Amino acid sequence: MSHLHFGRPLSSGNLLLSLRVAPFFRIAPPAMLAYRHAFHAGNHADVLKHITLMLLLRHMNAKDKPYRYIDTHAGAGGYSLEGQYAQKKGEYEKGIGRLWAREGLPTVVSDYLELVQRFNPDGALTQYPGSPALAQMMLREQDQMRLFEMHPTDHRILTSFMAEAPGVTVYRADGFEGLKGQVPPSSRRALVLMDPSYEGHADYLKVVTSLRAAIERFSTGVYMVWYPQVQKLEAAQLPKRLQALAPKSWLHARLTVQQPDSQGFGLAGSGVFIINPPHTLHAELQALLPVLTETLAQYDGANHLLVQHAV
Repeated sequence: MSHLHFGRPLSSGNLLLSLRVAPFFRIAPPAMLAYRHAFHAGNHADVLKHITLMLLLRHMNAKDKPYRYIDTHAGAGGYSLEGQYAQKKGEYEKGIGRLWAREGLPTVVSDYLELVQRFNPDGALTQYPGSPALAQMMLREQDQMRLFEMHPTDHRILTSFMAEAPGVTVYRADGFEGLKGQVPPSSRRALVLMDPSYEGHADYLKVVTSLRAAIERFSTGVYMVWYPQVQKLEAAQLPKRLQALAPKSWLHARLTVQQPDSQGFGLAGSGVFIINPPHTLHAELQALLPVLTETLAQYDGANHLLVQHAV
């Protein structure tokens, strides 16, 4: 039995059209905006991020009182898995692809797959929902969504199917800077997702600075940070720095599925850090992470970590 609450209907017609066109745009953005999540959509990092996001949205939906969902780096909102970007490395094949037709999965994974299946009405895995599309499927009529995206092409795609939806506002603006203007909402309930590209070194500091300003304004919000597990000192230090920001409770989960290459490059895994997590999240991830570790492992040393500080 599904435990999902589906809110607003997904306007799939315009969305799917936009997603099929998206990978073939030939706009050359400035170097600082060169990151395109379409190359990585549906990979192991997306699986961890989006299952965790689904669990947080479910928690927010448990109360009738409205809330605001804020995505500081929204991307295009959804992605074609048949386009040249996704096909270049086929990262989704070792992520959502390994779960798609698998049987006997835990209920929480089945619920996540149900969302992805709604994004693929023809039954084949050809599209992958980004965080905005996943959230749109779960938010209710009384809830709000605020989306930030700087990349010109991704912003245009995002706007084409999200901007006119009730309660949704899309900004072509820096989400790090924009977050502080979005909290606290009048309902005093909010869920924030912060998942920048981390392509350079600056994003790690910006995450901490932006969150500090938001927490000073709204200490009771739920804040979720995704980060890549790469061989950078800033990546290794980020969880500790986020712990120092948390006014009370926090939770840190990490999934390691592959080895870096011979030069130390590559995405070994990823982590999520939640400030003010729901009390149910630790038990849910404790049951989930061993399954994801086994299913998504690309080498014998695949592992996971789960730590929390509860007050």
